[in-house]
Amino acid sequence: MPAAFLHPFAKPTRESFIRIVRGEGALLWDADGRELVDGMASLWYCAIGHGREEMAEAIAAQARTLAAYSCFDPFTTEPAEELAELLRDLGPMPDSRVFFTGSGSESIDTAMKLARIAHVQAGQGHRKLIISRVRGYHGTAYGGTSAQGIAPNRQDFGPFVDEVVQVPADDVEALASLMAERGHEVAAVIVEPVQGAGGIHPAAEGYLEGVRRLCDQHGAYLVFDEVITGFGRLGTWFASHRYGVRPDLVTFAKAVTSGYQPLGGVFVGPAPAAALERDPDFFLRHGFTYSGHATACAAALKNLEIMRREDLVERANHMGARLEAGLRSLADDGTIHHVRGLGAMWAAGLHPEQNAMAARDHMLDHGGVVCRALNADSLLFCPPLVTTDEQIDRIVDAVAAALG
Repeated sequence: MPAAFLHPFAKPTRESFIRIVRGEGALLWDADGRELVDGMASLWYCAIGHGREEMAEAIAAQARTLAAYSCFDPFTTEPAEELAELLRDLGPMPDSRVFFTGSGSESIDTAMKLARIAHVQAGQGHRKLIISRVRGYHGTAYGGTSAQGIAPNRQDFGPFVDEVVQVPADDVEALASLMAERGHEVAAVIVEPVQGAGGIHPAAEGYLEGVRRLCDQHGAYLVFDEVITGFGRLGTWFASHRYGVRPDLVTFAKAVTSGYQPLGGVFVGPAPAAALERDPDFFLRHGFTYSGHATACAAALKNLEIMRREDLVERANHMGARLEAGLRSLADDGTIHHVRGLGAMWAAGLHPEQNAMAARDHMLDHGGVVCRALNADSLLFCPPLVTTDEQIDRIVDAVAAALG
């Protein structure tokens, strides 16, 4: 009989998995006692590193007081209110409101729904079209899967949500053509400033500014999917700050708690917020059981306190520069084909004769390093922001050993 646990993003027939039993900082240990450098911050999220005692204490203290309570009308909790105020101060739009979810997938679906309902409330109910980009990863709920630009993640899951279409990733002219034809129908354009799961592809120079202009020209909302890039990954609190482009809605999750509790959300900027507030009798019929979950919010508050105290947003710049330099040295000597990335998220593009899955396994088995393999052609890296210089060098050395 197969094991009871049906794993996500895995073959249902797989019988053996690496059992991770402990973590400390950027290091992990498996059930056999093997030490591993976590080159992916688990799944893009563990910014402050593993095993932080003060996180456990903050979570336990909140759970002892009030683990959770519904924030549906007419209730609220102090951690949710406090976190929303803090996030508004740190976030990409200082005059935004914050809607809480339990994950990045829920955040994307929420942004799509809020964009559509905000247009309804603004008297533009004909605006239903959602535009996303090829290579974009927007979670695996049905809204996000419909917006996916990664074809294998969509295969055989249809039919999808109506009126969701994709355009080429960095072709602003393709978007402009679609907007010229259907701009009056567009509710929102969803963009990852750096496409993460699609291979770590930073937006082309000037692209985000071009999308902002098109959205303004045609009356559509601009949604930044910052589930990966939010909370310091690019050396700024959000990619919106790094690029200097102001969106209308921003999704977040992952590093808001460094994964110590599941939490996500959406920053709702002034334009959509004003539409939602326009009719005093309007009742927003959207939310999740754990929207504003007290213990998850307490975890986020402590996580963000640690990030600010230890200056981890700035550290991302140092750490990313060292990782980039190491990978570029491998590209310069021909070990890998090329390097791409931004901040503290980088990809090693491989030569056609190399195989990313085989390299990933070699790095695990012989180098003690965790990374993600994308198809056969790229290795992806997104280490915790507490990763030491020596650990970064171990990552680079493992790539060299696996591919040299």
